[in-house]
Formats: sequence, C-alpha cells, structure tokens
Amino acid sequence: MDRRGISPVIATVIIVAVAIAISIAVAFWMTGIVGLFTGFEQVQVISAYATGDESSGWTINVQVKNTGTSAASVDMIFINGKPLSAYSGVTASPDPSSSTVSISPGSTTTFTITIADKTTSNFSSGQSVEIKLHTASGKEYPKLIVLP
Repeated sequence: MDRRGISPVIATVIIVAVAIAISIAVAFWMTGIVGLFTGFEQVQVISAYATGDESSGWTINVQVKNTGTSAASVDMIFINGKPLSAYSGVTASPDPSSSTVSISPGSTTTFTITIADKTTSNFSSGQSVEIKLHTASGKEYPKLIVLP
C-alpha cells in the first residue's frame, strides 16, 4: 500500500486561510459589541427665536435635533442658569421637569417656553436670555436669545 498525505506547503496554506477567516469573524463580532456600547448623544440647536412683547409676555421657540447615535433625554431647562421652576409664570411645552423628553437619533423636537408673568420673572425687552437644555447624561446645550 502506498499512502501519501497532503504536502506540508498545502497544509500550511489551509491553516493560514482558516486562521485568517477566524480572525475576520472575530473582528466583525468585536466591532458589533463595541458599537453597542459606544453610542452617544449630540443635540444641536437648529433654530431659536423669541416672539411677543413686554406687555403681553414672550414665547421662546427652541428647535433641536439629535445628531448622535443614541437617544437624548432632556430632563431640565434652565433660563439664565436657573431652572424653570425658579420663575413664576414661566412654562415649557413639552415640560421636561414633569416627564423627561426623549429625542431619538435623527429626530427633531421643538421646545416652547412661555414667559407670561413679566413682573415676577424680571424679564424685559432687549434682554439677552440664555436657554440651556440639560440631558440625563449630564450634557448641557446652551443658546442665547434676545427678547424682542
């Protein structure tokens, strides 16, 4: 009987090909796992403007878009460094203080802040107002607006 095996060169080529295929599979698997844990939020203010006047109060509209890869949860709105609850006669819609506002990746949300009671809120026409959106992850997104 004449038994012959595969040559050492062909055996080496097969082992190298199998090792490369396994390493590629492991690389794709690791990339998928890393992608699950590296999501981020990135909120961008698309537009922000105020309407109204000193006699009737103001309405501030802030349109934001989440350009990140995970949802952003707005849990507070600050005006001039103070939360909305610090001001009498100031409300927001949607109101993140009553329920966290979630913004999905790629979606847009508009926050409407109404300053109805100008006497107790100490706002006046021509005043610069800093609106800051605070998210549950601790990030803050400020925008400066001048009241008309």
